[in-house]
Amino acid sequence: MSDGFAWIGAHSTTGGSAALSGMLGGISLTCARGVDRDEFLIALGADLDELAGRTPCKGLVVPARRRGERSPHVNRAMYGTCGDWVYVLEDWGTATWATGYRTVESMRPAPDEEIVCVTMNSWSPPQRIIHAPGDGRAWQAEFGQDTGQDSALDAALHTADAVSPSLVEVGEAAVVAYYEERGPRLPVAVFTAVGNYCGLSIDQEAVQAGDLPAVLIPMV
Repeated sequence: MSDGFAWIGAHSTTGGSAALSGMLGGISLTCARGVDRDEFLIALGADLDELAGRTPCKGLVVPARRRGERSPHVNRAMYGTCGDWVYVLEDWGTATWATGYRTVESMRPAPDEEIVCVTMNSWSPPQRIIHAPGDGRAWQAEFGQDTGQDSALDAALHTADAVSPSLVEVGEAAVVAYYEERGPRLPVAVFTAVGNYCGLSIDQEAVQAGDLPAVLIPMV
């Protein structure tokens, strides 16, 4: 059954997906529109021939890295489309786009290309939301914050109760109380807000089973 993106947040602290054919725990999400699906995946580093194969994630083999090997480590990325959006799911600790959009030319957000990224940043917390609204710039916020741009995405975050009260307006005690009560549920709120903003839903069962196509993307 489809449940927006909320289920991704609900499993944000679930153990790794190594034993699964697909993905479930610790998934980072990148959504883009205004760009061709294959072009976006190639910009992330996907191999053109591999992309043409449309191999389901459950059939994709991640090669073991040999000691002393200099070739870049690769991670699997499951992908799909819904409406105007292409989405990419990664469970290796972060989102490739989040790690490379500042420095890798192909990943820099272009005008008329909107990108919303929720990255778990397992190796370098905190978890973040990054929004490139389509003007060539990108804004980011930690979980519990909005981007400060008074955008429709910010409004969705507030509606989903994914934004902490202002320290200036309510004081430190109220903010601490918010994080004590809402902190564990923030990932669900954030992914709910992003799903509502994008108008997208991804089938948990299909992702967990590895039925969606996937590619190997080199670590940036």
